[in-house]
Amino acid sequence: MATLNVKNFPDDLYERLKRRAAAQRRSIAGEVVRLLDRAVAEAEPLSILELRGLGKEAWREIDAAEHVRAEREAWD
Repeated sequence: MATLNVKNFPDDLYERLKRRAAAQRRSIAGEVVRLLDRAVAEAEPLSILELRGLGKEAWREIDAAEHVRAEREAWD
């Protein structure tokens, strides 16, 4: 396993990290590894299919065909 040394680590950041590690019942090194792992984890690719139905509440009382017709008329 690799070793990571960090120079010029701000004292206030170290104190916050130490408190966070204690609250999570981890060592400071363990908390750093956990935070870095989350920070550099690759996000799962999103699918456009996940957007299906998003915002449908806004269109509940609106006739889509009428809305499109009114928008097209406004372009002239």
